[in-house]
Amino acid sequence: MFDINNLLRENIKTLKPYSSARDEYQGEASVFLDANENAFGSPLEQNYNRYPDPLQYDVKMRLSGIKGVPARNIFLGNGSDEAIDILFRSFCNPGVDNVILVPPTYGMYEVSANINDIAIKRVPLTEDYQLNLDGIAEAIDTKTKLIFVCSPNNPTGNSMNRDDVETLLANFNGLVVVDEAYINFSRQKTFIQELTEYANLVVLQTLSKAWGLAGLRVGMAFASEEIIEVMNKVKPPYNVNEASQQLALKALQNIDQVNNWIRETLTQRDKLVLELKNFDFVLDIYPSDANFILVKTTDARGIYNFLVGKGIIVRDRSKVELCEGCLRVTVGTPDENIILLQTLQDYK
Repeated sequence: MFDINNLLRENIKTLKPYSSARDEYQGEASVFLDANENAFGSPLEQNYNRYPDPLQYDVKMRLSGIKGVPARNIFLGNGSDEAIDILFRSFCNPGVDNVILVPPTYGMYEVSANINDIAIKRVPLTEDYQLNLDGIAEAIDTKTKLIFVCSPNNPTGNSMNRDDVETLLANFNGLVVVDEAYINFSRQKTFIQELTEYANLVVLQTLSKAWGLAGLRVGMAFASEEIIEVMNKVKPPYNVNEASQQLALKALQNIDQVNNWIRETLTQRDKLVLELKNFDFVLDIYPSDANFILVKTTDARGIYNFLVGKGIIVRDRSKVELCEGCLRVTVGTPDENIILLQTLQDYK
C-alpha cells in the first residue's frame, strides 16, 4: 500500500518552507512595501520590479483547462529538470536510498541522482526498447524510492508499453515518475488521466518541445495533491520568473498553432525517415513517437564529425548503452531537413 509518509525524508516532513512576501496576505493590494523591491520600476519597456506569483496561479489555471486536471495537482518548475531534482531532495535520503533507471534514457535522471548522492540501479531496456519488468522487480529493495520511465523515450523515441507501466504503478510502493516530454507527438495518451487511479504516479511534461518555449524554462509535474504540496514546500519561493509566466500564459492561448506544428513535424518525420533509408550507411531507423529519430549507422562518429564540419549539429548517441552506432536526429523545418539530406549525399 502506497503511503507518502513512508517515502518522505524525515527532515522534509518537519520542514517549514520559506514564507515569501507574497504568501503572507490574501486579497488585492495597491501599495507594496513588504519585499524591498525597487518601487520605481525596471529599466525596461515592461516592469519586472515585483516578485512573481510564487505558485504561478494564472498559468496553472490555464493548464488546468488544457490538461483536464485541477490546478492543485500541478507543479511548475524551472524546466522539468527542477521537478526531477525536487523529487530526489524530497523523497531520497543521500547515501541511503536508491532509484531505478532504465537505460538508454534521459541523462538528467542520473546527473540529478549523483548530485544528490542517491545510488542508481540500472535495469536496461529490452532489445526492442521496452521495460524489463522482471529485472526491475529484482532490483527493487526496501530503499528504492523512485523509478523513472521516459515515454516516449529519449533517445530511442518509442513509447513504453502502457500495461507495463501500469504494472509498475500497481506493484511498487514508491513513486513511478513518467516523463512525457514528447507526449504531444505520440499516439499514446498521457498518463495524466491515471492520476486518480495511482497515488504513486508523477507525470512530467514540458513547454520546451511541442510548445516551442525551451528558452523560457517552464516544466510541469502532475501528481496527487499531497505530492504537489511537498514539491511546493521544497522549491525555491520564486522558481518561475515573471517573464516566463507571462509569456507562457500568452503562448497557451495559441493551441491551434501548436497543433499545426505538431502535424507538420510528424509529416516531416515520416519524410525524413523515408529519405534517410536510401543511404547505404544507414542500417536502421527505429520507430518514433517523438520529434526525433534514432538512426543506426555504419559510422556514427564519422557522420557526426562530417556534419559538424558543414555546420549541421545532430546528437551522437553511439556510446550510449543499446544505442551503439546511433545518431539522434531532431526533425527540423522542411528546409532544414532538405539541407541535412543534401549534405549527407556528399558523405563518403
